[in-house]
Amino acid sequence: MRDTPRVIDEPALGDAFGDALLAQHGGSEPGVVIERDDGFVDVDRSDYFADVSTDPAWPWLRDRVGESVLDLGAGAGRGSLRLQAEGVDVVALDVSPGAIEVCRARGVVETALGTVADLGSVGPSFDTYLCLGNNLGLIGSESTAAEFFEPLRDVARPGCRLIGTMLDPYRTDNSLHLDYHARNRVSGRLAGEVRIRVRHERTATAWFNLLWASVGELGDIARAHHWELVDASDGTIFCAELRPR
Repeated sequence: MRDTPRVIDEPALGDAFGDALLAQHGGSEPGVVIERDDGFVDVDRSDYFADVSTDPAWPWLRDRVGESVLDLGAGAGRGSLRLQAEGVDVVALDVSPGAIEVCRARGVVETALGTVADLGSVGPSFDTYLCLGNNLGLIGSESTAAEFFEPLRDVARPGCRLIGTMLDPYRTDNSLHLDYHARNRVSGRLAGEVRIRVRHERTATAWFNLLWASVGELGDIARAHHWELVDASDGTIFCAELRPR
């Protein structure tokens, strides 16, 4: 008698990222599971609860922070907490209910659940958008960049700046990543456009896009959406400052 093939269930759709942060807040070891749409799986061991001043990018970014900040993709609130302690007006924004719960539990005063578009043109205005942890990747893709850049203009003060870090995808010799780059090019996409979901135990987020780009590519995309790359550092992970034109 043949064995009946086992059916492997898909994970339940849910707030896997928030669940992972809540678990870490409760004492679990750091670890966020990332699944790419080609089957590649990795564990992000970043400490989302670490003092942001230990991040090598922080001095570069802090020098460019203004008086009213929107912390994009705030996660566990490490950037918001530091700025709040320094007397800066800051709002922690995240699409993850669990992340917002963690931010509040850790003492972040002002939080918002959703995306920049959810703030609306009549919402608060900001002079600084902060994208820690490579969150400039929230641009998503070359084709969806307008959905990132245009809402920022709606809640921007004159002279506002967008600052954050980005992963340069070309600084790798990993064949799995290089194969993914090649597949993207064949499909007419930038090499560093990735589609991922976050997993935690039996839960997964919906699939979403991130954009990893070189400094030059970031500048080209920003310019196409009426922003200007005015400064950038160098490295596999680089800092960048953009301003609306």
